Amino acid sequence: MSVADKKRGWRETAAIYAHPRVVTFLFLGFSAGLPFLLVFSTLSAWLRAFGVSRTAIGFISWIGITYSIKFVWSPVVDRVPLPFITRWLGRRRSWMLLAQSGIGLGLIAMSFCDPTADLWWLAVFAVVVAFSSATQDIAMDAFRIEATDESLQGATAATYQLGYRIAVLAAGAGALYIAQFGSWPLAYRVMAALALVGIATTLTISEPEKRVAAGTAEREGKIAAFALRHAGLPKALREAMIWVYGAIVCPFVDFFARFRWMALVLLAFISLFRLSDIAMGVMANPFYIDMGFTLQQIANVTKIYGFVMSILGALLGGVLVFRLGAARLLAPSVFLIASANLTFSWLAVLGEPNQLVLATAISIDNLVTGMAGSVFIAFLSGLTNTAYTATQYALFSSIMTLPGKVIGGFSGLIVDTLQKGWQDVPAFATVLGALGASPKFGGYAIFFAYTTLLGLPALVLAVVVRRSFEKETPPS
Repeated sequence: MSVADKKRGWRETAAIYAHPRVVTFLFLGFSAGLPFLLVFSTLSAWLRAFGVSRTAIGFISWIGITYSIKFVWSPVVDRVPLPFITRWLGRRRSWMLLAQSGIGLGLIAMSFCDPTADLWWLAVFAVVVAFSSATQDIAMDAFRIEATDESLQGATAATYQLGYRIAVLAAGAGALYIAQFGSWPLAYRVMAALALVGIATTLTISEPEKRVAAGTAEREGKIAAFALRHAGLPKALREAMIWVYGAIVCPFVDFFARFRWMALVLLAFISLFRLSDIAMGVMANPFYIDMGFTLQQIANVTKIYGFVMSILGALLGGVLVFRLGAARLLAPSVFLIASANLTFSWLAVLGEPNQLVLATAISIDNLVTGMAGSVFIAFLSGLTNTAYTATQYALFSSIMTLPGKVIGGFSGLIVDTLQKGWQDVPAFATVLGALGASPKFGGYAIFFAYTTLLGLPALVLAVVVRRSFEKETPPS
């Protein structure tokens, strides 16, 4: 190949990012990433700034469980048409528009709530946003798979992730900046206006043609055999059973057939992998605010600088997976994720808003989390069967976050209890006093150490999983 051919090849490769479908996913990624922090960490900062108790903030974080159980109503989004709208926009875009409208209206409603007087209504509207956001994810994932052929999948994934991360910055650092120099209601109204990006994109793009995915023949062959065995049942009952069998039973049966008893260990490990990280994250912003950091400082260090460190960690994880393999990196990843929480205990022990220590803690935490994320995504992808990729991966990703979010809901109660124990129980005061901990943040110091210990079960299972994968590699 000549030099000119090579240059033209690279030029043509880069030009793929100018493809209309690829550009579309920059804006759709933005729409998908915008709501998440606004019902999670950004919301917790708003609540704590208005004096809402840590216990209440912890329980409100259960709103995030919505994302972990979205597979429950995903078949409805996948198969049920919406009156009038589906005929106008098509199956995927109609659900996307409905969900995006719910996000925008929910954020506007949240902006009119006072956390001190309308906490209940604020939580209700946050649930509306979270449910709409999870529904958008379902419809958008299906749209992304169907909208492009295999040659564009990599490019669309890249632009989607870029748009998603830009939105996370807007909903994280952007909202905190607006709240610092304006107000919290203004911040959420601006975020509601940004929801128009997704609505405008959905109205502009075209509905994708439904394509036959890889593995369809295998899946439909099993379903056809099942239908034949139950041909004597009433039509409505038979169709319902066929749907349940194809959508739920087959993916689970396939997973257990391939991994046998190890399937239970894998599911337990998946559910515990990020337990320490997610449980700690609920109290991160309330901790920064209680420490005395300004919203601008939190945005600068934890959002913008933390974003850069996460990207570096993800790239590092990708390189390590390529060199060593995902299974060999599972135990080190769990150990590093859990141990990183101790850096926040260090900050709590200091008892003052030291930006250098905060930057150090964020550097370690986000670098490790980004690296472990790449490792775990690669590992989960290797567990799926191509005949059931979407269903099995959705279930894995849901299981991965659910236990952490459930336990994370008690994090505020734990911090408040530990803080009271620090003040009322001499043993706490003696131990932490010897470490030089500030009495004001002793509860936080113990809490972050406790979240580190939550990583121990996953560490043990990681060792078991690696040994199993070294002995045999199940067929995909």
